[in-house]
Amino acid sequence: MANKDPLDPQPAAPFHLRLRPATQQTVGDVLLKRCPLSMKKIKEALTKGAVWLTRPGWNEKRIRKANFPVGPKDRIDIYYDEQILSRTAPSPLLISDQGAYSVWYKPAGLLSQGSPYGDHCSLTRHIEQQSLKQSDARLIHRLDREAFGLILIGHNRKGAAALTRLLQAGEIAKYYRAEVSGQLGQTGETLEFDQPLDEKPSRTTAEILRYLPEHDTTLLDIRLHTGRTHQIRRHLAGAGHPLIGDPRYGKPTPLLPELPLQLCAYRLAFHCPIHDRDLEFSLDRGFFTANTPDNSGGRLFLSVRKIIR
Repeated sequence: MANKDPLDPQPAAPFHLRLRPATQQTVGDVLLKRCPLSMKKIKEALTKGAVWLTRPGWNEKRIRKANFPVGPKDRIDIYYDEQILSRTAPSPLLISDQGAYSVWYKPAGLLSQGSPYGDHCSLTRHIEQQSLKQSDARLIHRLDREAFGLILIGHNRKGAAALTRLLQAGEIAKYYRAEVSGQLGQTGETLEFDQPLDEKPSRTTAEILRYLPEHDTTLLDIRLHTGRTHQIRRHLAGAGHPLIGDPRYGKPTPLLPELPLQLCAYRLAFHCPIHDRDLEFSLDRGFFTANTPDNSGGRLFLSVRKIIR
């Protein structure tokens, strides 16, 4: 069954395989004998987080070393998709290290967290590999893969639990910049979107910053009050004004055909439960000019009137 050709001339079709070792051996030996991959591809799948171990008394977890010992009571799952494993993603940028948690900039194209098929293109894995002292990266909230901006990561149980409680209580203010198709109203006008999503209450408010007649688009400053999947994108698309560059809910924009999703999580504000102080983190146009080679995202911070909150 196994393909032992070290050159792997033919790509393997995606598959999920569940195995139980018959004897005490290494996970690499089990996979080499019982799945259609060479050791080279097995090691790649391990390194990139596509192999999982379930053991009595353990939570299911990824294993990354071919020499990891396994036995008859263990269960091994490999989720293999060569296309996923071949992907690359841009690196995140540390904004602030608060000890028990940190704030990061997630670029577009980077997943917030991995899937069963791998985590090498995820923010959490990048942090685990990059950070000098944080080996534990716990996601507090998510950003869509296509979106970019600020995201909170916990680094121990106490920090993650404290921030999660704040998030669930609605005490972490999350602000976004977005560019949508069409004209929604007048500059300074505030709009509210409260269409239920996934049969749950959902609320998004948006202030109109500027209408761009040359592109027939509108810049919005958005406050997210609930956290449903793709909430901003679905609310605006449902109102007939999808986000520019939205591959799922949008439509082709002839005047801006090359732009990716124009959605940036640019500001977080909350009372820190660890240090007992008010904190605010924000991005501006200068950040994108200094930190992104193509100034991606900078157009969302075109000169607009000052926002007073």
